[in-house]
Amino acid sequence: MTLPSSTPAPAAGASGSSDAAPDAATPHTATWGPATQGASITVLPPPSTSDPASTAVSTTGVTRTSPSSTGTTEPTSTSPSRTAAATTPPADPSSVVETTRTAPASPIVIPAGTVVVIDPGHNGANAKHPEIINKQVPAGFGQFKACNTTGTATNAGYPEHEFTWNVAVALRELLQDKGITVVMTRDSDTGVGPCVNDRAGIGNKAHAAAVISIHGDGEAAGVRGFYVMTAARAPAGPDITAGTEKLARDVRNGMAGAGFPISNTLGSDGLWQRSDLAGLNLSLRPTIMIECGNMRNASEAATMSSAAGQQRYAEGIAAGVEAFLGR
Repeated sequence: MTLPSSTPAPAAGASGSSDAAPDAATPHTATWGPATQGASITVLPPPSTSDPASTAVSTTGVTRTSPSSTGTTEPTSTSPSRTAAATTPPADPSSVVETTRTAPASPIVIPAGTVVVIDPGHNGANAKHPEIINKQVPAGFGQFKACNTTGTATNAGYPEHEFTWNVAVALRELLQDKGITVVMTRDSDTGVGPCVNDRAGIGNKAHAAAVISIHGDGEAAGVRGFYVMTAARAPAGPDITAGTEKLARDVRNGMAGAGFPISNTLGSDGLWQRSDLAGLNLSLRPTIMIECGNMRNASEAATMSSAAGQQRYAEGIAAGVEAFLGR
């Protein structure tokens, strides 16, 4: 859900994207609450079968575990296309039959040490702390807006913050399975914030290869489909802008490939440049924000409220992220 710039947060259940799990294996935790003045991050390293000689590396405030292996790659196929012909020509040369075998496409290879930041929109306790989420914070290019919002909900009351959290957790698992280190901007669905400017800062500090901010929309019931947003004004130079644009196209294609429809109303061909979102304006890394669907559309609300649907959303996003990282 997206809010106009510099507007206060809506009441619980109202439409609007603010620009706003723990792992079983002793994660570093990051918390945000009424008494917290800054945002810290949770770095969730990928599962590893490497030897115990792994070392902890601290880089610009991010602790990440580096496997002792030299990279997280999948085997690539190097077999060229081959032509097999009969070794003994038959009496009639016109009867020679040749068969051509085409080598399978090489799998995507993701560079070792790749970090992806996942930003699940909103948070479960935002509605209980208006004194925090209504505070005005920098939103980039001289703008200010509310720290965060409560997000929207389906007509049946299923909240956006829970949807985004569940999709983020599923996406985290899919990316970790590919050897990617994942950083989450929040570590539960029961906290407050972080503020939108701090969420952007988490991706910058992690030096993320990609930042994915996940949301659900709250439009009129006839609106359906997803769209991917990027910054209309380049906050970090041409290289990051080019990376962001490619990330947006790859995630758009991944979602479409997973069977999700492109928005019938918002954006153009599933893409939309925005100038009013702090998470995009303040990011110095390739960053997109995706509205996965309209929670006020009955059909999409059913999908977005179900575990199976949330897994599909995660798979569509993951396909796009993997395509981008393997470029």
